[in-house]
Amino acid sequence: MFFVDTLEFEGLGNRSYLAGGRSAAVVIDPPRDIDQVLAAATRRGVRIAYVAETHVHNDYVTGGLDLARISGARYLVPAEAAVSFARTPVADGDTVTVDEGLVLRAVATPGHTPHHTSYVLADAGSGVAAFTGGSLLIGTVGRPDLVEPRLTERLARAQYASAHRLADELADEVPVLPTHGFGSFCSSAQAEGDTTTIGAERRNNAAFTQDVDTFVAELLAGLEDVPAYYAHMGPANAAGPAPVDLTPPEPADAEQLARRLAAGEWVVDLRNRVAYAEGHLAGSFNFEGEGKLATYLAWLIPWGKPVTLLAETPGQLADAQRELARVGIDRPAAAATGAPESWLREGEKLRSFPRATFADLARAAAGQDLVVLDVRRDSERADGYVEGSLHIPIHELRGRVGEVPAGVVWVHCAGGMRAAIAASLLDAAGRDVVAVDDRFDAAAPAGLRLVLPGPGTDTAR
Repeated sequence: MFFVDTLEFEGLGNRSYLAGGRSAAVVIDPPRDIDQVLAAATRRGVRIAYVAETHVHNDYVTGGLDLARISGARYLVPAEAAVSFARTPVADGDTVTVDEGLVLRAVATPGHTPHHTSYVLADAGSGVAAFTGGSLLIGTVGRPDLVEPRLTERLARAQYASAHRLADELADEVPVLPTHGFGSFCSSAQAEGDTTTIGAERRNNAAFTQDVDTFVAELLAGLEDVPAYYAHMGPANAAGPAPVDLTPPEPADAEQLARRLAAGEWVVDLRNRVAYAEGHLAGSFNFEGEGKLATYLAWLIPWGKPVTLLAETPGQLADAQRELARVGIDRPAAAATGAPESWLREGEKLRSFPRATFADLARAAAGQDLVVLDVRRDSERADGYVEGSLHIPIHELRGRVGEVPAGVVWVHCAGGMRAAIAASLLDAAGRDVVAVDDRFDAAAPAGLRLVLPGPGTDTAR
């Protein structure tokens, strides 16, 4: 008898796992906020006997060290990982007994990092789950360029070999349970589906359907920019993260908000983009609490700069604080909740800007020149863009606002979330903006001319 529970963290695009038997369990790649892992173990009625890391993570701060300390579990970390804390080092082939008949075996799978290790869970001697971390993912593999540029091609080749090793050692029906691939930029591409097996990957994953040279060439060609905050995650995890502190931040009134803005600190409005556009505190930035808050805020904010959070409710604030702690933004400087009017000093007014669709943009563009700003990634832009638009990826916009021509700026992305962030950055810089809150596939049907890959352009249908 065994179980595997999946803990999903949609904001970061990652998963953790609790797996065990009747009385004991192992946790694979736990999140920073370990309370939900402890709650999952309590629901199962099991003791956490082991905490296992597949690698020193580059995209979030682990809760593994704290979880092992609190639960009394042995902390399994790849032996070749350079860390500054006591742990149980594991090497290829090492095994531990999780519960009666339930054995966890370490399998060296370098590629995502040089020391990356997967774990195979066996019940009564038969493999029942492969926890593949950032190695073999659903329809893809982990990216090999997060450690050292000079190692990237070597790690890409190692990633190919690691995928084949797993497939050679495991039966087709064994589930593949990765940590990355569900939105995380640690993945070389996003997951193609929600679940998979060794056999499905053997049939569909490029690591098996291509020869090694083709695989490596295409993998390296498809790599995109790495979120800036990744540079801080590996060192934090190697040093041993401190326990997370989720107590409420200091409350801020209108006067304090004004002082923080005047000091150049970041004041982040967590409300949805519709509410923000209708009325917001001048100088604040909009990162939706229900979007990819941690990824984009941690990517764009100068690391270490104080951040004050604005939210509709204490619950929204608490959720955001938890999400940000996962990427090392541990303690907001201050926070305020309620209606945006309560964040204003006497005599101040809320700022606002319009939202629009691509059809609105097409009508406005008829017969006049507009500033159209595309904040999508390079790969998205390469698949087609609005003719005459300016391209500045969202993560570069803060440093390149001066490149945006004078006039009203119509800013778009692929679906609206990043356009809202960009619009708030431009609005805070004093620019007149229109946030295009629409899916990009509506651009051509709306009548906008797109420049597509290859020669020529495509006129809207």
